[in-house]
Amino acid sequence: MKSRYLIGICFIVLASHINAQELTQTVRGEVTDKNTGLTLPGATVVILNTTPVLGTITNEIGRFRFDNIPIGRLSLKVSYIGYADAVISNLNLTSGKELVVNVQLDELAIPLGEVVVKADAQKEKPVNRFSLVSARSFTVEETERYAGSRADVARMAANYAGVLGVDDSRNDIIIRGNSPMGLLWRLEGVDIPNPNHWGATGTTGGPVCMLNSNLLENSDFISGAFSAEYGNAISGAFDLKMRSGNNEKYEFLGQIGFNGFEFGAEGPIAKSNGSSFIVNYRYSTLGVFDKLGMDLGTVGVPYYQDISFKINFPRTKLGNISLFGLGGLSDIEIWDSRRDTLKDKIDFYGGEGFDLTNGSNMGVVGLNHSYMVNQSTYTKLSIAVSAHQFKTVMDSLSTDLLQKFPYYRNNFIESTISGNLSFNKRLSTKSQIKIGLIAKLLAFNYYDSVFKKNDNAFLILRNDVGDALLTQPYINWQYRPTNTLTFNTGIHAMYFFLNREWSVEPRIAIKWAISSNSSINLGYGLHSQVVSLPIVLGRVRLIDDSYIQPNKDLGFVRSHHFVAGYDWLLASHTRLKAEVYYQYIFDAAVDAAESNSYSLLNQGASFVLELPDYVKNGGNGQNYGVELTLERFLNKGYYYLLTASLFNSQYQGSDGITHSTAFNHHYITNALFGKEFNLSNSKKSKKTFSFDAKVSYSGGKRATPWTTVYIPTENRYSREWDTSKAYELQLRDYFKTDLTIRYKLNKLGFTQEWAIEVTNLFNNKNIYGDRFNTRTGESQWVYQLGIMVIPQYRITF
Repeated sequence: MKSRYLIGICFIVLASHINAQELTQTVRGEVTDKNTGLTLPGATVVILNTTPVLGTITNEIGRFRFDNIPIGRLSLKVSYIGYADAVISNLNLTSGKELVVNVQLDELAIPLGEVVVKADAQKEKPVNRFSLVSARSFTVEETERYAGSRADVARMAANYAGVLGVDDSRNDIIIRGNSPMGLLWRLEGVDIPNPNHWGATGTTGGPVCMLNSNLLENSDFISGAFSAEYGNAISGAFDLKMRSGNNEKYEFLGQIGFNGFEFGAEGPIAKSNGSSFIVNYRYSTLGVFDKLGMDLGTVGVPYYQDISFKINFPRTKLGNISLFGLGGLSDIEIWDSRRDTLKDKIDFYGGEGFDLTNGSNMGVVGLNHSYMVNQSTYTKLSIAVSAHQFKTVMDSLSTDLLQKFPYYRNNFIESTISGNLSFNKRLSTKSQIKIGLIAKLLAFNYYDSVFKKNDNAFLILRNDVGDALLTQPYINWQYRPTNTLTFNTGIHAMYFFLNREWSVEPRIAIKWAISSNSSINLGYGLHSQVVSLPIVLGRVRLIDDSYIQPNKDLGFVRSHHFVAGYDWLLASHTRLKAEVYYQYIFDAAVDAAESNSYSLLNQGASFVLELPDYVKNGGNGQNYGVELTLERFLNKGYYYLLTASLFNSQYQGSDGITHSTAFNHHYITNALFGKEFNLSNSKKSKKTFSFDAKVSYSGGKRATPWTTVYIPTENRYSREWDTSKAYELQLRDYFKTDLTIRYKLNKLGFTQEWAIEVTNLFNNKNIYGDRFNTRTGESQWVYQLGIMVIPQYRITF
């Protein structure tokens, strides 16, 4: 019904334009120095491949504007004396939304006459200037175009080399064989909790991401050896930026798809000072898809809603100020008692013989402030307050599924105050420095319990209330003796006040442009991470019913990262990238009471948190491999992305035996292709048709061998795991094909888009795991999601 109203409004707007007009739109933006953020008045901005050439220069505050530009794909070239040219290719100009482009230019270390730097070679350069290895930027269009991504930045990242995505039920980011627990989420300069619906405490993934791609601007994904400003992570970092709203006109968005019913709005607060707002609200549509008979992988219907916003006040007397926020609510009842016993189906998120009620709530509100001290110095402060709640009620069922018995309860609440203050100084055209401090004060309230039938009462597992402070000072220094050679060095330090644990972590990276279209990159970093607090604060019950917390002094898990890469621009829009890496992990948490294969490095392979009563920092692991990426950026209507990764991931528990980790799939390949066709281009309308396809093929999941054991006292069968051969078995390979078809209609004042996304096009049966029958002692395979057809509609005006 809402979409009908939106469409009606659009046609009223359309009818107000009596005379037929050519479909045009405004292109505008701002040009700034990438190192200082200063605007660059007098920069030349040209729209490429136009006759006659369309060009302009930025005004006294660094802004440019083109009016009445025909809609379609266009490319901009920006030039400024003393800076490397920048080319931004294949921007999508539609009738329903102005195109606002903010361009950052790199200052040259020496005059350009010494060397020619190709602008297109900078296309995939990360937004963060200190990220030289294992990093790439991505655009909002990539998030939305890549088939199978569901407009989810986490699922989109699974297309990149070295990233594993073989679980249809979650979007966990598994980088180079690491546990997904090793990932850092950062939004608008500040570290945030897990931004996923039903994201459990201490995890980094979930079934549905709260981050709305409609609000994101170009951001960075870093898969190893990250620079000194990133810490408390050992696998990678997602550094996300939210775009500012249109500060000149009001624009709206309506959307219906797999991720929900969405409504977005943006526009100026006061045109005189350039202030703006942008907001997007989403409510789950999965209940509708469930009614249509679509297999969601669960017997329960997921309900969720989320909201994202940003309010921007640029260039006030106090500096640049913005407010941002993200929040979501989610709940689900996964009750096995409601399952149709005639259907051979298992729930991805629940358990056979249990009724599970689960919910999570998360919210972040933050403030960004940057201030120009002088022409070469600025400060930036990011502060955020966040809260996260994860709660579970789990009841066991009788054999006939008619009676419930209490089993497990939990309610974990974390409230955090986070801050990131940095001082940025350009020492010369060849040198710059960044000094900062990250601080996070976490207030926690963890409570969970399990029901003991013998005592007819709940046994408390955790009941902890308190706070913990983590501080992370850092320093980054970049030196460019020439335009072809860049050195990044830095130190990141951490101090955890809860158990007085500390670390000092050196980082270094080198980039050498050996020609105008190729470069070599080298990087090293020592990285550390605090173990999740529910693990650190775990309780052990003694004979006299008292409790101890034996793991409270558990130290950081640490790792050495080594990366070497080669980047070659084969043509103006085609790039080949190769990287080899080695990661050595040490001080990993393992069982302290006995010798076995347990290691926290495998955490995240299932929904269950497995933890011995006593753990210590005695384990290690290693990940090594080679990654290849061949990519054609969108040009002349098509693009492709081919990635291949060969790797090995191993660990040692307290048994001292080398095992494969749960994430040692050995190889990952992805092939993506997209093509865009212009169907018509008249003065009244422009129609385009496009399709995007993805094929993924990777090694199968790991498993531990087991044997069947009969328990006569309970008249049932059980599994006895051979942990000496932990994760020795590898299941059948994973294969999946996704396809998205889009039809876009541009008319005067608005743009409509219809899309059909087909996931698992050939209905391949990828193994999720196995189901063990306690009555017969037999097991059978459980498969992941089959073919799904997901419609989507979007309108912008």
